[in-house]
Amino acid sequence: MAYNQNPYINAPITPTRPRMFGSTVARVIWTIVPVVSMTLLAALPFVVAAVKGVIKPWLAAVYVIAEVAVLVFSTAVSGNDPQNWTGLLLILLMVVSATHTALLDSEKIRIGK
Repeated sequence: MAYNQNPYINAPITPTRPRMFGSTVARVIWTIVPVVSMTLLAALPFVVAAVKGVIKPWLAAVYVIAEVAVLVFSTAVSGNDPQNWTGLLLILLMVVSATHTALLDSEKIRIGK
């Protein structure tokens, strides 16, 4: 009986997907970056994740474009109307980016990975 016949022993090891967070503390710190920076650094976790290979570069580009668009729009309309949507847009950007940052290492989400 030959012991080298088992396909599981000779199978190549599949590489694991890169991880964004090394620990729970790192996850918490990266998640609060958009909140603490008041959305000025909302896209930073996604750019770092793209550099690490956790997500595709196009997803980081979408976040950068969305952040710039929201900041430019909110700056452009902030002086014209006292009842504008600037605060709401910034809060939504902050919440969405913090939530998506927390989900970067989730195995259930496959979009952009």
